[in-house]
Amino acid sequence: KKKTVSFSSMPNDRKINSTAACISLMLEGCELKKVRSNSRMYSRFFVLDADMRSVRWEPSKKDSEKAKIEIKSVKEVRVGKKTPVLRSNGLSDQFPDECAFSIIYGDNYESLDLVASSADVVSAWVMGLRYLVSYGKHSPEAPGTGHPSLRTSWISSVFDLADLEKSGRIPVSRAVQLIKALNPGMKTSTIELKFKELQKASERPGTEVACELFVEAYCELCTRPEIFFLLVQFSSNKEYLGVKDLLMFLEVEQGMEGVTEEKCLEIVSKYEPSKEGREKGYLAIDGFTRYLLSADCSIFDPQHRKVCQDMAQPLSHYYISSAHSACLLEDNFWGRSDISGYISALGLGCRSIELVLWDGPEGEPVVYTSPSAASCVPFRAVVGLIDQHAFTASAYPLILCLVVRCSAPQQRLAAQCLRKTLGEKLYLEPPNPVASYLPSPEELKGRILIKGKKLPPTCEDSEGEVSDEEEGWELARRLGQEDREAPEGGGLRRVRLSRELSELVSLCQAVPFQDFESSRRGQRYWEMCSFSEVEAGRFANECPAELVSYNKRFLSRIYPSPMRIDASNMNPQDFWKCGCQMVAMNYQTPGLMMDLNAGWFRQNGACGYVLRPAIMREEVSYFSANAKDSLPGVPAQLLHLKVISGQNLPKPKGSGAKGEVVEPYVCAEIHGIPADCAEHRTKTALQSGDNPIFDESLEFQINLPELAVLRFVVLDDDYIGDEFIAQYTIPFECLQPGYRHVPLQSLAGEPLPHATLFVHVAITDRRGGGKGHRRGLAGRRGRRVREYTSTKATGIKAIDEVFRTATQPLREATDLRENVQNALVSFKELCGLTPAANMKQCILTVSTWLLHSDSAPSVTLNLAEQYPPMEAQGPIPDLLRKVLTAYETMIQTSRTLIESADAVYGKLIQAQQAGMDFHKELHRIETKEGLRGRKLQKALESFAWNITVLKGQADLLKHAKAEALDNLWQIHNAGQSCGIGRNGSASPEPSRLQAPLEPIPE
Repeated sequence: KKKTVSFSSMPNDRKINSTAACISLMLEGCELKKVRSNSRMYSRFFVLDADMRSVRWEPSKKDSEKAKIEIKSVKEVRVGKKTPVLRSNGLSDQFPDECAFSIIYGDNYESLDLVASSADVVSAWVMGLRYLVSYGKHSPEAPGTGHPSLRTSWISSVFDLADLEKSGRIPVSRAVQLIKALNPGMKTSTIELKFKELQKASERPGTEVACELFVEAYCELCTRPEIFFLLVQFSSNKEYLGVKDLLMFLEVEQGMEGVTEEKCLEIVSKYEPSKEGREKGYLAIDGFTRYLLSADCSIFDPQHRKVCQDMAQPLSHYYISSAHSACLLEDNFWGRSDISGYISALGLGCRSIELVLWDGPEGEPVVYTSPSAASCVPFRAVVGLIDQHAFTASAYPLILCLVVRCSAPQQRLAAQCLRKTLGEKLYLEPPNPVASYLPSPEELKGRILIKGKKLPPTCEDSEGEVSDEEEGWELARRLGQEDREAPEGGGLRRVRLSRELSELVSLCQAVPFQDFESSRRGQRYWEMCSFSEVEAGRFANECPAELVSYNKRFLSRIYPSPMRIDASNMNPQDFWKCGCQMVAMNYQTPGLMMDLNAGWFRQNGACGYVLRPAIMREEVSYFSANAKDSLPGVPAQLLHLKVISGQNLPKPKGSGAKGEVVEPYVCAEIHGIPADCAEHRTKTALQSGDNPIFDESLEFQINLPELAVLRFVVLDDDYIGDEFIAQYTIPFECLQPGYRHVPLQSLAGEPLPHATLFVHVAITDRRGGGKGHRRGLAGRRGRRVREYTSTKATGIKAIDEVFRTATQPLREATDLRENVQNALVSFKELCGLTPAANMKQCILTVSTWLLHSDSAPSVTLNLAEQYPPMEAQGPIPDLLRKVLTAYETMIQTSRTLIESADAVYGKLIQAQQAGMDFHKELHRIETKEGLRGRKLQKALESFAWNITVLKGQADLLKHAKAEALDNLWQIHNAGQSCGIGRNGSASPEPSRLQAPLEPIPE
């Protein structure tokens, strides 16, 4: 009886690091579950025939000749639930996506649907099958025979260089150092253990190793199966990526645009370690691994490494990186004031620093962050430091928030010091009385603004009284340092202010906040308010829309509650979602909140300024910060995240009592508006060493992408003490799609050398690395009634009549977009792809089926036509006919969209502009109509909603049209490169197919 081996999971010592290892596993055979079309599953033993020409299974009711699939009949091997049988409702929850695969075979494109016990087993079968299929009728050599591979030759040459004595052997210690140099981050103990194992197995113990053993050790230690699997997927010969393979990988999987063969050769020459590979333009597994780990393949979009946002908007339209007590290195109570805290904050791009001035013992002011600090810093020294470091990390304006706690004579000295030290950098020009908004960061480049109190114009003396801010007094009161009583009956405390210090304040004049109505009527654009965390939190919960509206014109600064005596941080997202620009953080305190702040401000060249979402800047717009659902006119996006593996993960700090083994899991968190906040975790990787495999897919819906932040946290499940291993925080807008490594950081935000997570990112509403909008493939949610966005009644007849004209165009815009989206989903599903796939992948998949067939049905793309039809000559199998029908539907719906979009867009914009014409007259009309109180509030809200919906829907239609044109361009491009296109000239540029729509004015 044939010996059968069933792998309940891949044995730990069996590492799939070559195609030979995959085929060897298939030759031994293993148990897989066969899924029938009635959704029932049966365990069967699958094995590859010794001649490697067919796969058989047993037991089977069929005779042995029928219970098999010939390799030459295989059209495609799909990973995951990519066929109608595996997608069926009865099965979808019974096993994870990564444990399923399907073999599409025969002239009728039948599918054999299989479920394995682990993702590793799937990888081995899929890799082996794809290898065998690609060799077609040529019988491949048995594993382990034939010429030495590109890789083996290179490793042998490395060994020869290290063999100084030319004896054919090198000391184990030298061999260990060599592998460590080639694979930085790997532990010495791991390498030594591998040599001991191999020496023992080959019965050649000793202090030296031969070349053959060195090659074996290197291949076992330095081959990452998940990357090898990826290489096999894209390689035409399954051993390395040629230039065309690499180009295909970069375009199709990594979403890169405009990739040339020259660019691919540059990558090969930069990352391929073997001389032969570089000369021939081949990227083997080691070069491919190096490339995927490099900065050129980072998860962080390189265009965000420099300033990439419009910096000419008013200052109030940006989030501004702000520090609370920057000079404190520890907590508020026992911290020591230390000058290096300022250097650190400014070096991280901080653009707003708080300085609390106190009377110094030498007659000169000093800076304490609290009176209990063990030492104080002379104000003069701090200003000198600011002058030196203000613009090292960012050229954009720095705001110094002065909280004055010193006497008038020492205030004069402080003012003289600021003028003398900062000189021309100090911004002293008075505000422009005819302007409505603050100047832009671009206009204020290289300038330092002083935020503080100002004497009233009526005061002509050298000093006067002004109302004081609460900030800073609470702590003084608690520590018994308070020497000024609050006025009787409450009210604001009064303090003396010198004229010299008052004259330094121009664009950031601190005023007390009364209420939103008073601010709307009386606050001038250069006046700003500071709110305590508690007060701002109350506004954010009770009247978020008013806080958003307030922040359109005025700067607001939020400072931490004085109860935070441990210098902990508030959640900045709680206030960013309401448009608050300056959320003052305790930079010296690491943790989640500081990670969010640091990650967030990385997105615009780390310059300390981030442009707020358009919906928070436009004069008339509806935005509810506490929305629990998608927003009008903002396209929700789906983030598909696959956490594949971890590399060189350190042990948690303070886990000295533990053994060597870390049992990690990964948490992916989305932070943003309440509707977006979510967290998913992977399973724990047990006994996995430093390089765990997770292989788990997570999904998030993002309703306001511009405000969302993704945070990866790696934690230890088997911990004693601290479970934290590492983290990385990245704004959603900076994510690059495709296979990426996440560079992990410590709790304090410092890079952890060689510690990474390997992930795959796909965003279904957005193409590749571009910043396009709605790709609109939210996946099918069964048959649902189509939802139309509509306008709301304001209660003012003339205005409602204008908005009513938009009812029909709004429906048409939704129909045009959704018809294309549904057709795209159907086409992609029939191609065996996910909604995240692009059009190029679909065409290439269809062409692959046709090329892997003896009696290939003739299907061509007629590229001479603007909307290329896919035409079949002669009879075609049922699956292919369905694909052609779905393609035809997609082309027709796209054509309707492209040809109708301009007219519908015009109607929407016309209604929006007609509505905006009422905006200036709105208050007069309200009075005339007698609207007040709740009715007035409702009317204003409905008006803003309608304007936002019309602009948003017009925007979505514009992007859908651009998207459809881009799909046509991809069809032309793919049709030519894969050989099924005919009559093709050069690919049309997307813009030439149809003039683009005009951008929508804000």
